[in-house]
Amino acid sequence: MPVRVVLADDQQLIRTALRMVIADIEDVEVVGEAANGEEAVTLTAELSPDVVVMDIRMPGMDGIEATRRITVGGGESRVVVLTTFDDDDYVYGALRAGASGFLVKDMALDDIIGALRVVAAGDALIAPGVTRRLIRDFTAVHPEQARTRRELKGITDREREVLTLVGTGLSNTEIAERLFISVATAKTYLTRLLSKLDARDRVQLVIIAYEAGLVSVDR
Repeated sequence: MPVRVVLADDQQLIRTALRMVIADIEDVEVVGEAANGEEAVTLTAELSPDVVVMDIRMPGMDGIEATRRITVGGGESRVVVLTTFDDDDYVYGALRAGASGFLVKDMALDDIIGALRVVAAGDALIAPGVTRRLIRDFTAVHPEQARTRRELKGITDREREVLTLVGTGLSNTEIAERLFISVATAKTYLTRLLSKLDARDRVQLVIIAYEAGLVSVDR
């Protein structure tokens, strides 16, 4: 079954470019397009796509609120933010709202398509450099929350170690190499962390690692 995608962006050019590229790919298909957040929420409810590619700044309902409404319903649709990160102070809010990662609009289209496959498969996308920028912006905008450390209860020392590595942006393969364990074992630890910390996906684990003081801007 192909990955079913809804494109939500107020720029027709962006949606057209993505649709044209996806049209030539057998395992990904565009099932709907939205020009604002409200349309994205409606289409997601109607079509149940695997992935919603969501812009942040759109007229009317923005991408953050649309992401929140899509993810709180408990459906299977996952949201990927597509934005110009250097110009957008709201990416953290989108991830907190339940987005499974984000892409930047100057990425190669092939990389964007590959990212959609990753998210549809249940993983999330966040790179080490992006993680540091995310934390830096969050600290500047929310200094009081940044000083309040989140308590981690019910996880083992090894799980805490894995969570720290997730927080620095490492993939399962990189975590396995760092800890001298198999990739399957790394995935098992990740699954346990998701369950114990009630996290939707890897992106939320990154945020939890930061809020718990396991990672910092410079780490």
